[in-house]
Amino acid sequence: MKLILASNNANKLREFRSLVADMDIELLSQREAGCDFEVDETGTTFEENAYLKASAVTAATGYAAVADDSGLCVDALNGEPGIYSARYGLGHAASDRERYEYLLKKLEGVEDRSARFVCCICCTFPDGSVIRSRGECEGEILHSPKGSGGFGYDPVFHPDCVDKAMAELTPEEKNAISHRGKALRAFIEELRKI
Repeated sequence: MKLILASNNANKLREFRSLVADMDIELLSQREAGCDFEVDETGTTFEENAYLKASAVTAATGYAAVADDSGLCVDALNGEPGIYSARYGLGHAASDRERYEYLLKKLEGVEDRSARFVCCICCTFPDGSVIRSRGECEGEILHSPKGSGGFGYDPVFHPDCVDKAMAELTPEEKNAISHRGKALRAFIEELRKI
């Protein structure tokens, strides 16, 4: 089966490919499928934004497309950065480090640092059918970064279920507990049904 990832994010593509490696799926990035456009993420939820991206790529290519929208939700910040995680603080041009430093600055002096990573996956098909899944990883925001793996907010996020920062985990360890790993496994379970 040919499946288009409605993203050009190399990190997401690597994670998705590793999680579908044992399936008969040819996973292409949006760019590899000839889609040179960005979809405006005008939704107000992770679910809505994932659908917007997947449906635009399916419409452009005629193939099934899968998209995720994910981010970090911090309780003390009323869910920020949420759907704005990739452009938090200084916008899209900011580096991962600049974004997590901005987050740490906003949390200075805050005791409750509970947070969760959320990932919503949507797969759209040319016949109009849709598969949706959601995964979450509960944890807390550290006071300073740890580790050099992963990407995004991984260096400042400590999952509840392990004694390491997300950026200190191997890719296999991360996939086993991450929001994206959970959402993708739920998606694959649904995909196998059809």
